Amino acid sequence: MNSNRKNVIVITSKDPYSIKEILTLVESLDYNVAKIITQKRLGYGKYGIGYGKLLELKEWLKNNKVDFIIFDEKLSVSKTYNLAKVTQILVMDRERLILNIFNERAFTEEAKLQVKLAELKYEIPRAREKVRLAKLGEQPGFYGLGKYEVDVYFRDLKRRISIITKKLKKVSKRRNLYRERRESLGLRTLALAGYTGSGKTTLFNLLAKEYKDTHRGVFTTLSPVTRSIMINAKKVLLLDTVGFIERLPPYMIEAFKSTLEELIYSNLILLLIDISEDNSVIMRKYKTCQEILNELNVSNSKILLVFNKADLLPKEELELKVKLLRKYEPRVIISAKSGFGLGTLMEELEKRLIGEKILEEIKDRSP
Repeated sequence: MNSNRKNVIVITSKDPYSIKEILTLVESLDYNVAKIITQKRLGYGKYGIGYGKLLELKEWLKNNKVDFIIFDEKLSVSKTYNLAKVTQILVMDRERLILNIFNERAFTEEAKLQVKLAELKYEIPRAREKVRLAKLGEQPGFYGLGKYEVDVYFRDLKRRISIITKKLKKVSKRRNLYRERRESLGLRTLALAGYTGSGKTTLFNLLAKEYKDTHRGVFTTLSPVTRSIMINAKKVLLLDTVGFIERLPPYMIEAFKSTLEELIYSNLILLLIDISEDNSVIMRKYKTCQEILNELNVSNSKILLVFNKADLLPKEELELKVKLLRKYEPRVIISAKSGFGLGTLMEELEKRLIGEKILEEIKDRSP
């Protein structure tokens, strides 16, 4: 066991889905979960949890040591400060945790800029609250900043947001030029989208014959990765994009706009869902993905649902689940890991990308 691992307490709701997801996020940073505290409703009151749960937390901390309290909900500065003050432990809310994961996964210059922009936008409302607390004569946050320093800090955040936004606009313009170029060459684009952990990168590796790392857990892709693949002797561009997750705040989607807008302009999107999970989880993740795609104004007509990880289910259970999921159309069932269903998927890709292209060429040549 790694002795340098951070020990954390996780405070989350009683919902089994939420518990599983926050643990996946926490463990992706190699934190050790020393204790889980659950409560029906999170984020209300002075500390974000009820007084009874606060007493339980304080009692447990008398005999145990942890590095962070991870709170599975967005927390205001005042509630974060109140909880940290009474427990003497640093508090990290859900959004800060996701940003920390993004930081670990950001390797390209574009990804680093997008994560930094999201971090600054995360901090802006907190800076406003620090200003408010400073004017009331209270300690703003954890820094003990005076009113003047907080005002300077707030203006600096806005300045840095403006600088990074301009840099990302340049990136977006370059993407537009690349997009216009590939359109002029008649290249079709196939994009992979889906809930984080659904196997997008594994499918990308299978289709592109690549070896991108799939062992880092959630959010393995933050910048779009493009490769050319052949479908029936025709070149198609394949894009892997950032994964989706429930309760992803609008400012994070906005920060990753230069990456996510590739979905808008793709000719076909494969929306991956893990079929090995419970049907209630499948429906919940599908709904989250659809909400984000709708927010991006992506047309439903170019989405092909791909139920992945069929290899994790016994044959009988898979057949039953396929029957239960008949309402999700159009769709294909695959295992990106074993290659199961790949032939059916390729037939669909050929029909939707190559067949569509041929029809367009016939129309263009019509008198």
